[in-house]
This record gives sequence, structure tokens and C-alpha cells, in this order.
Amino acid sequence: MDAESIAQGRERWAKRYASAAKREADFTTLSGLETEPVYGPPEGVADPRMDRIGWPGEYPFTRGLYPTGYRGRAWTIRQFSGFGNAEQTNARYKMLLGAGGGGLSVAFDMPTLMGRDSDEPAALGEVGHCGVAIDSTADMDRLFDGIDLGAVTTSMTISGPAVPIFCMYLAAAERQGVDIGKLDGTLQTDIHKEYIAQKEWLFPPEPHLRLIGDLMAYCAEHLPRYKPLSVSGYHIREAGSTAAQELAFTLADGFSYVELGLSRGLDVDRFAPGLSFFFDAHLDFFEEIAKFRAARRIWAKWMRDVYGAQTDRAQWLRFHTQTAGVSLTAQQPYNNVVRTAVEALAAILGGTNSLHTNALDETLALPTDQAAEIALRTQAVLRDETGVVNVADPLGGSWYVEALTDRVEAEAEQLFLQILALGGESGDDPAAVAREVMSAEAAGERRHEIGPVTSGILRGIEEGWFNAEIAEAAFTYQRQLEDGTKHIVGVTELHDTVTPELEILRISGDIEQGQRAVLAERRSTRDNAAVERALADIRDASRGTANLVEPILAAARAEATLGEICGTLREEWGEYRETTGI
Repeated sequence: MDAESIAQGRERWAKRYASAAKREADFTTLSGLETEPVYGPPEGVADPRMDRIGWPGEYPFTRGLYPTGYRGRAWTIRQFSGFGNAEQTNARYKMLLGAGGGGLSVAFDMPTLMGRDSDEPAALGEVGHCGVAIDSTADMDRLFDGIDLGAVTTSMTISGPAVPIFCMYLAAAERQGVDIGKLDGTLQTDIHKEYIAQKEWLFPPEPHLRLIGDLMAYCAEHLPRYKPLSVSGYHIREAGSTAAQELAFTLADGFSYVELGLSRGLDVDRFAPGLSFFFDAHLDFFEEIAKFRAARRIWAKWMRDVYGAQTDRAQWLRFHTQTAGVSLTAQQPYNNVVRTAVEALAAILGGTNSLHTNALDETLALPTDQAAEIALRTQAVLRDETGVVNVADPLGGSWYVEALTDRVEAEAEQLFLQILALGGESGDDPAAVAREVMSAEAAGERRHEIGPVTSGILRGIEEGWFNAEIAEAAFTYQRQLEDGTKHIVGVTELHDTVTPELEILRISGDIEQGQRAVLAERRSTRDNAAVERALADIRDASRGTANLVEPILAAARAEATLGEICGTLREEWGEYRETTGI
């Protein structure tokens, strides 16, 4: 880009910055030096990279979504938490909010994640152990007791039974007297990543995609502020993928959901802002920063050029980050505080919109109150003591960071080509290939019943291609650890330690017994005839084309359980069995 164009861009950015709201805060260095809100090439100097780097708040959003960076608004501190029963988790939420948390993120136990009730045989020994047990709307009432759902943003990390859980959340909000149209938060919902990495599915892909489409349409009409789909790369990375694989597979999943929305006749400029993303922040500091910057650039390009998004908000990639659970070690667990701080800093310098920091003991158990507080305070120290909020994209223009951003983007594009090839499309430029197919289909010359990226993803799931790609990456890293090429402090080197054994949080078996007893009482006191009618309505709707959110919401209001709702759909749609491809 020539010097004059750069000067014009700087002037555009300055006007937008001047008119934007800023926080009341000191943005000088610790020594009192003034800092500029953004830095770029020296005046009068050309820089060919600026077409790809740009300015904060401008396409392609490499440097962030907002012209103010974190001067306008710092990232949301959103700690992921849930354990035991609803009352215990409610107490933890109130502690986190009181200690500076800006939003809630709900962790569910394994039976809930699999759409099972706490009293089912498959749930034995698992109730409340990896998250909170939710069996019906009454549990949601207890989970958020004393917490105004109209005033706090809530993220829920669940995919397979996401729609029934969402309906219980809506019913709980209604019982609080909250206007559901004003609810703000995020539901994970991303079923592709379950088939690719986490393995917590219920049905075959097509019924799951139908549920997601129904949810997107319902939220577009009734909950304009709510984000019904958080596309998750976190679990892909935790399964062993590389950074480029995490980026490519996650964004491809996102493109598939855009294609789903378009197939429903939804306006991309209206529904795309309801999509958000969830990434892992791993330990390779600069690679992670590059990954986040490349993600924004790729998403903006595809949304504009392939899917026709016209507005900035529809081209924005907004994302939550969680530090890498897989990087935590049981050996010398206090080293995990350092790892988490480094990963959190990478997420911040990469421009994350919200952040969860893992606790030092999470490789052993759910975090204790003390460990959770340290994790929370890590974010506060980074925000308030380090000066990282002073400047938007402070590493922008770094020769290394820019080269690494380009490299990660290029690797992701090669993976996009492979995904499109699985769907029967070929070419050299993945965005151009997808655009050609989408344009032909818009003109009525259909080549797919579903979109081109969706077709490739479903074929890749069916053939086990994603599993094989991630497994190979994980094997390569394990081999590097074993031959000494890579190191983990306290595990592959520096084994001696003076650290005593940690006191960890243990979930009593009484929790499971209590949850089962409460569930039995709830079933005996509810209007079972109303529940049966609601489940019959779900069954009828599943056999046709009606939006399933309304009958599932009616069932949630009637205190139908999660297992009853999901069981009804299982009877109609069957269960999925995986092809490994390995």
C-alpha cells in the first residue's frame, strides 16, 4: 500500500476512534509515558502489507473489530464453572461475579451433555462430576436463583442437547419475569465439532443440523441479542490438532452454519452477527496470536466475498478464548499458573472478546475456590497492571507476527481446499471455489442439496477424515516429546520438586443420590398429562418440518426432563455411530 493510502486509512481510523466511546482509565505506561491508541507505519512510508493488516475496526479486521481496541471495552472475564448440583454451582457463580467476573459460563456434567437424566443407568457415578447436573427447568431455576438473567450474559457449553437446555433457560428466564427478547448470551450448539473432536452427539448429523437451523430461525425472530451458535475450535485443539487445523476446521464449521442459515432463507446480515466462536489459547505464544489475527481476516473475506455479507457486524468474527486445558500438568501443578498467564496474554494480544483462564488444579479435579480465584485474578492483573489494554493490536506490523499470520492463514486455506474436495469441488483458491458454487446455487443451478463446505464436512465426518488428521497431529507431537524435540517442564524435564500434594475438590456421592431423589419427587408432583402431551407434540413436529423450538419450549415449561425430551427425539431419529477412519 502506498503512503498516501496509508495516510487516508489512518485518517479514517482517527475519525472513528474520536467518535467512539472510551473507558475512563489511565492509558499511560507504568512510568507515565503517553501511549497512542494504535500504531502503524511512519508517516510518508509505504508498506505493502497494509492491505492485509489494515486498521482496527476496518475490513479485514486483522487488527481487531473495534477502532478503540480495549480502550473502548476490555474483554469480558467469563469463567467456565459448574459442579455438583444447581445450588452448589449457584454459590460459585455468585462468588465469581462478586470477585470481578463479567459473565457466566455454564459447565454441565456428562449425563446432561449426553441428554440423559441423572437417574438413568448410564448416568451412574457421573452426576455432578464434570459440571452441574440439569434435569429440568426447575434445576435452571435453582442454578440462577438470585441472578438476574436479564442483566448478565450467560454462555452455555453444550451441543448435542443444546436446544432443550436452551428452552429450559428460556423458561427459567420467563419465571424470573425477564423479557426473553432482551436476553444476551451464547449457546454452543456446534454439532460438527462433536463429530470431529469431542464426541458428545445424540443423533445422526442431519437431524442435529435441522435442530440448529430451527434454533437459528427462532432466535433471529425472538431473541435478536442472543447468539445461538458458538462455533468451537477449543475441543478440536484439545483433541490434539495443530493451530492451523484448529483454525481451518473451526472456520469451516462456521461456514457450514452460514450455509445452513442461507438454506433456511435467513438474511445473512441479520443472522451472521448471532454466530460467535470459541478458540483454545495454547502455549506457543506468537503462533496463537497469529492464529487469532488470521481467523478474523479469513472470516471477513469469506463472509463478504462468498456469502454476500454487507455489514461490518456480519463480517466480524467475535470469539471467546479459554486457556489450554491440555497444557496443564498434574506434576508440579503450580507451573500451570504460569502457563495459563502466558496463554491468556496471547489471547488478549490476539484481540479476544472474552476469556476464561483455567485453574491450576483442573488437570486433577474441578477447581477449588482458591484455585478459581487465582485464575480469575490472573485476568485482572493482565488487564489492570500490564498496560496491554493501552494499544490496539500492539504487535501489528511485527515482521515475525505478520509472517506467522500469513503462514497460518495459508495452511488453513490448504485445509479448506481438502474439505471442499471431499464435497466434490476442486480449485486453487478455496474462497473462489465456494463462491462459484454458491453463486450457481443462488441462480438455481444446484450442485448440492446443502452448501459446498457443509457437503465436504459431512463427507469428512462419514469417512473419518477429521479424526485421522487430528490423530496424526497428536501422534507427531507425542513422538516429539518422547525423542526430546519438545519439552514439558516437570514432565519430560526438571522433575525434582518441593511442591506438596494439592488439596482438591471432591464431589460427594451424596450429590448424585440427592439429585435422583429430587428428580423423583419432581416427576411425582408435576402435571404428567401435560408432559405427555408436550412430548407427543415434539414427536409430531419431528416427523414434519415445523420449527421444533416451540414444542420443546412447551415441554420445558411443563417440567419435562432432558432425558424425556431427548429420548423422544432418539426414538424418531436414531443414534449416531462413528466411523473412525483410523
